[in-house]
Amino acid sequence: MIVVLNNKSNLNQEQFLGYQKQLEDIISDHKLVLCPSNIYLADFYLENLSLGVQNVSPYEEGAYTGEIASSQLKSLGVSYAIVGHSERRLYFHENEMDLKKKIESLLKYEIIPILCIGEMEKQDGLRVVESQLEILKAIDKNEQVIIAYEPVWAIGTGQVPTIEEVEKVISFIKGKFPQNSVIYGGSVNEENIYNLKSSLLNGYLLGGLSLKPDRLRQFLNQLDR
Repeated sequence: MIVVLNNKSNLNQEQFLGYQKQLEDIISDHKLVLCPSNIYLADFYLENLSLGVQNVSPYEEGAYTGEIASSQLKSLGVSYAIVGHSERRLYFHENEMDLKKKIESLLKYEIIPILCIGEMEKQDGLRVVESQLEILKAIDKNEQVIIAYEPVWAIGTGQVPTIEEVEKVISFIKGKFPQNSVIYGGSVNEENIYNLKSSLLNGYLLGGLSLKPDRLRQFLNQLDR
C-alpha cells in the first residue's frame, strides 16, 4: 500500500528538521510519501520515505512569479504530487482545466500525480465523484494517476464514513478506471483504521496524523494487523 503524508502549511524550518528526525527510524513494508511545504523540499533527506509535493504549477518554467514547475520539482527528487486537493479547489478556485494541465505536466516529467476527488455533502457522493473523474478521460497515460477519494465533509471533522460507504465509492471509481490505484483520506487515524480497511483500497492519504510521528507509527502497525 501507499501512505501519503500531507503536512499542509505546517511546521517552521526548525520544527521540520526535528520532525524528519522522528521519521528516520520508521520501517514499513508500505510505500511512504512525505509531502512537506515546498520551502522544505531542499531540506528533505530521508531514505525511508519518498518525496512528494502538495501542489505544482500548471505552467512550464518561465515568467510565472511564485509558481514551481514540474521540471524544477523533478530536479529536487520529487516523485509524487498532490493535485486538486479540496482546499486548493475551495480557497484558490482551481478548475478542471488547471488540474488537467498540472497532471499532464507531472506525467511529462515522470512525477506521479495524486488526484484528489470528493463530495462536499454526504448525499452527493457518486454524482460529484463521477463529475470530477471526467478530467482523466482527456489525459494520456491516465492509468498512472493515483486517485485519492477524500469526502470533504470528513476532512478534519472527525466524521468518518463507514467502510460500506467508502467501498461503494471506491467500487464506482474502479469500475471506471480499473487500472488506477485508489486511496482514501478524511479523518483516518490509528484508532479508526480497523474500520477503514478494504481489499479495494491501495492506500491512505493522511493530513493531521502526518504531523504526529508517534501516532503515525501506531497507524502503520494497525494497518499491518
